[in-house]
Amino acid sequence: MAITNGKQKTVPPLKNLKALVLLFIANTISGIAQGISMIAIPWYFAKDGDMTRFGLIYMFVNVVMLFWAPYTGVWVDRYNRKYLFLWLTFICGSLLALIAYLGFSLGALHWLWVAAVFMLTFLNYNVHYPNLYAFVQEISEPKYYGKITSYIEIQGQLSSMLAGGGAALLLEGADQWDFMGVSVSFAAWEIHEIFAVDAATYFVALAIISMISYQPLVKREKEEVNMLKQLKVGFEYLKANKGIFIFGVASFSNFVATLLLNFFIGALYVSSQLQEGGGVYATSEIFYAIGAVFAGVAIRKIFSKMKTPQAVIILTLIGAGLFAVLAINTQVYIFYMMLFVLGIANAGTRIMRITYLFKIIPNQVYGRANSFLFLTNISFRILFLLLFSFAFFQKGNNVIYTCAIISLFLLLSTGVLMYFYHSFANPDEQMTQKLE
Repeated sequence: MAITNGKQKTVPPLKNLKALVLLFIANTISGIAQGISMIAIPWYFAKDGDMTRFGLIYMFVNVVMLFWAPYTGVWVDRYNRKYLFLWLTFICGSLLALIAYLGFSLGALHWLWVAAVFMLTFLNYNVHYPNLYAFVQEISEPKYYGKITSYIEIQGQLSSMLAGGGAALLLEGADQWDFMGVSVSFAAWEIHEIFAVDAATYFVALAIISMISYQPLVKREKEEVNMLKQLKVGFEYLKANKGIFIFGVASFSNFVATLLLNFFIGALYVSSQLQEGGGVYATSEIFYAIGAVFAGVAIRKIFSKMKTPQAVIILTLIGAGLFAVLAINTQVYIFYMMLFVLGIANAGTRIMRITYLFKIIPNQVYGRANSFLFLTNISFRILFLLLFSFAFFQKGNNVIYTCAIISLFLLLSTGVLMYFYHSFANPDEQMTQKLE
């Protein structure tokens, strides 16, 4: 109940609350499953001085996603989103379990199998997250979009980043790792042992998803056309709404930078620039998670008096500044501080960006429109990976130049958002709504 002018006012309950809670729990489990392997794998290559090979693997995966991502949007808009989750989770869990079994049988895994898990999980990302956001949009009311996207960010970032940090430690092991005054010692895990735990969590998530029951709050019309024509709908929507396209692409820049740091640059930065080991790398991921959780809790309040595009511009500019600091930094504690700030900047941008697009893009085409926006994200990552895979960036502490280049990229993105601000800030009343 809420009190208004001395009278009680009934606050309507959130529809599909049980379904959303189960979805969040399942997403937390799958976030742990994905995070465990996806942070452990880069360190697996970094500790052996093999980041050039990993850069090529990462680039190859992104090239594959150029062809994969558009069709994932069609699947999200075409099929029942709960069933899509079930099939995706079952397939990924089964394949990962088979690879882990191979590792136990042989006593070790060839690097190609480790790369295969990396590719499998990334392809999973490209269906899981578009499906998650479209599903949430389908079963929740618009007035709750801001809160729900904040909750997704809190649980998603916390589970995946903390799991990833732990995975890096498990992979390296530690005779004595000190974190905030607590000393921990344990033996290193083999990569296939980590994959086995990863696979198990997929099946836990599968059981939870199977229990979800919901009532759709938006009606999706069945489109009696082939997949190629369905795919074209997303492109035509963005072509007709250029302001949404520009905002959707430019506001992705913090996410591009974060993925590059988390999955490629970070491990190299810790080992070559800071000359530290897996403990520092893992702890940095924890600081990132803390920043992301803080954003989930407070970012909407901090920018409550500001329109979403203005907040995104500020957060993108902050991202540019922190990468500039990383380019000249040599201290571990400053690295931790910058990862904390990056958690705030990236998670804050994601929360407001997704909430904004929820309010603008119809659920009927959300998956397809979002997949085309994600293609630009993939394209930027491929370009940066092509550049950063040159031997120059692997020598000595030359990784600092990758940070400087990313800082310039974020500055350019800030400029694009400011220059085209009028095209997406006020096209109609709906797009100027502030966060709930």
